[in-house]
Amino acid sequence: MKSREQEYREIFMAEALEYYDAMSRHISELEKNPADAPALNELFRLMHNLKANARAMGYADIGEVAHRMETIFGLIRDKEKTFSGSMVPVLFTGVDKIGEMIRAVGESRELPSVATLVNNLDLLVKGEEPVLGEEEEVDADEDANRKLELSDLVYIQIKKLDHLLNLVGELIIDRDRILTLSQEIGSPALQTAATHLFRIADELQYSVMDARLVNVGSLFNKFPRVVRDVATAEQKDVELTISGEDIQIDRNILQIITDALLHLVRNAIGHGIETPEDRVKAGKPAQGKLALSAQTERDDVLIQVTDDGKGIDVESVRRKAVERGLVSAEAAGLLDPGAVRAFLFEPGFSMAKEVTEISGRGVGLDVVKLAIDSLGGQLRVESVLGQGTTFTLVLPTSIAVKGALLFELEESSYAIPLMHTDLVVALWPDDLHVVGGMLLAHVFGDNIPVVPLRALLHGSEDGPLPAANKEDITGRQNIIIVNYNNRRLGLIVDRFLRQQDIVIKPMSKPLDMIDLFGGVTLLGNGQVCLVLDVPALTRLFLAKRP
Repeated sequence: MKSREQEYREIFMAEALEYYDAMSRHISELEKNPADAPALNELFRLMHNLKANARAMGYADIGEVAHRMETIFGLIRDKEKTFSGSMVPVLFTGVDKIGEMIRAVGESRELPSVATLVNNLDLLVKGEEPVLGEEEEVDADEDANRKLELSDLVYIQIKKLDHLLNLVGELIIDRDRILTLSQEIGSPALQTAATHLFRIADELQYSVMDARLVNVGSLFNKFPRVVRDVATAEQKDVELTISGEDIQIDRNILQIITDALLHLVRNAIGHGIETPEDRVKAGKPAQGKLALSAQTERDDVLIQVTDDGKGIDVESVRRKAVERGLVSAEAAGLLDPGAVRAFLFEPGFSMAKEVTEISGRGVGLDVVKLAIDSLGGQLRVESVLGQGTTFTLVLPTSIAVKGALLFELEESSYAIPLMHTDLVVALWPDDLHVVGGMLLAHVFGDNIPVVPLRALLHGSEDGPLPAANKEDITGRQNIIIVNYNNRRLGLIVDRFLRQQDIVIKPMSKPLDMIDLFGGVTLLGNGQVCLVLDVPALTRLFLAKRP
């Protein structure tokens, strides 16, 4: 198992060698045509990138040489100096020395001395004549016997990895079928082969998934400029801190949440953090604090946006929800703070008092929620009035293969993603109560609404669900408690089967029009299994509850 430091060094080496090859090509082009603007621009960019990467990795000498050469190419680009005379051999030597240092890093040996080169580069910047020595003399036998190296890193288009992962998904389905058949037939030889196939398919699956992983920092590091611009537009003073940049996640997931994260950051500055004047009046520092962080929790990645602003006024949200007709005043008064905050994710719901470039246009947190739902993730919100708010995005590390709970209902198999599954319980009729026509289960101190899943799947399109009747409940009830948008719901099913990883395939027409199902998967026995969409089920229950 490679250490994180070793992985970073390999990535640095691969990129640095590519930079070196490009530098060698462009400086040769510049020698032929000293006015070649594209070559100059590329040399400046390459030196700038190498400088930043080398300094981040702690390779100070590489960073110092790249920094000085970047400065000189910038002066040439701005026509303050010309690529001629003694400057030419010094800059060629600089490129060669960069190549030497990169190779030394790759071979884990001491980097060559660059004192003379750095001195000459400094003289060039000052407009003074460099001291040319043996380093700058061109040896034809030696730009002829130059050793060429290829990068150990191969860049692959994401769509190729997507296709490969889809093929792995098909292999996993067939793997499970073969394993089931081998157990049914009872052939030891077949079972041995099936077990070997199981292990190889597992390793292949995780290898492909690992190839798609990127650091969260690749997105996080784009936010300092965003925060500065938004804070300036809102006339606020905001300090951004970033942590957990080395946490890894599927690149496609990071792509999908980019807009959601951008909205949450803008929302935190626009709605959450107060103006410097208001903060001082509230006894806070004039400068607000905003934090972007990432961490792992079991198989999930948690990305958090935290501000130390005014927090969410639950009572204001409660009143706004009643005004919007989302809930009756009587029902709103009974909701706990978490359920009230859930209204923030309703389409078009906004607490903005005025329309600005940042907020108040009716495009609210529902957009964020939809993005997270599409990944099978969760969005949590915690807030303390006057102290601040934290939004937590709970994301799977991969969207191709998901953990799921399999269960049976009316002799058919179904699956529920584990992301939305809190727990499974078996309760007797005495553990269930009917309140206001709704069935409730008291589980670990919470009263959770419970509904037979068949009533949701087969209920009439119009009108509420039938009122619960305690007399209809006989025998042990197998209940899956799901969680969506801070709301828990118990689903009564016939039988629990098992927990396993599944590959979810999209529904084919016309079944793709049924919102209650998020896709299908194929079980080891060849049976097609519908995958329930917990957000859609929860919304349906809320709309049809008695």
